[in-house]
Amino acid sequence: MAFKCTLFLFLFGLPFLNWSQTDENGTETEEEIEVKTFASTRIISGHSVETLGKGIMDFRIEHRFGDMFGANGGGQNMFGFDNLSDMRIALEYGVTKSFMIGFGRSRGTNAPYHSLLDGFLKYRVLRQGKSSPVSLTAVAGSSFTYMKASQDISQVNYFPKVAHRFSYFTQINVARHFGERVSIAIMPTLVHRNYVLANDQNTLFALGGAARVKLTQRFALILEYYQTFPGNSLRPNDIYKNSLGLALEWNTFGHSFTINLTNATGLGESQFIPYTYQNWLKGQFRLGFCVGRKFSFDSN
Repeated sequence: MAFKCTLFLFLFGLPFLNWSQTDENGTETEEEIEVKTFASTRIISGHSVETLGKGIMDFRIEHRFGDMFGANGGGQNMFGFDNLSDMRIALEYGVTKSFMIGFGRSRGTNAPYHSLLDGFLKYRVLRQGKSSPVSLTAVAGSSFTYMKASQDISQVNYFPKVAHRFSYFTQINVARHFGERVSIAIMPTLVHRNYVLANDQNTLFALGGAARVKLTQRFALILEYYQTFPGNSLRPNDIYKNSLGLALEWNTFGHSFTINLTNATGLGESQFIPYTYQNWLKGQFRLGFCVGRKFSFDSN
């Protein structure tokens, strides 16, 4: 437990470090020329290594439907289009060229939470270039549910205290661009929930991995996977699954559009990492999309 607490504090503290190189005038040197690895601040469910530029605001709408196949899918439910798994509306803003913030509201999946508010801080520590072979970003965030508390003491949404409504995550995102078309990333992530079921654990570690292959100037294919590592035998593997997603990315001037297939229903690290129950092999995956529109508020 002490190791987990130390790791959590270390990851949370990284956003406040500044490792970039500058000259005597405080401007960026040639060694800090940025190599862009992903087209958006998100991959599919999780964060990418990218941050917004200074004065750039991103308005995002994310939506996920129901199971395409299996017991809850098929033609009777229009392959999931009749059902809504989750949706999120968010605003994100680049405070500086390396630091951004974001706030959002999610419907929630009802398993176990809904009516979710979330926020995060994100800082670019390293940029791939002559001085660094990789790009590195640190993220820390929290979510809060204001749903009505259950009267059943055995339920995770019983919420004896207000603090039990909070969940947290912190992540180190490391990525590298190979040539002009291929990017890969690894995302060690720590999720902490203040209140969990008796057969679960408060702190959960997951290792994410992602790859992006650029097809044309505007289109790319994306793969994202998060493997969880429970620290004890309480968390049943036959119930909880790992999040896996495939996506087609389409970028236009000022817009980013992603169409994805994933077994995860929740949006946000504190939701899709600990609370994915669906199995790809049983047809329990869903179509989803994310639309982002950028606006510039920087007069320079």
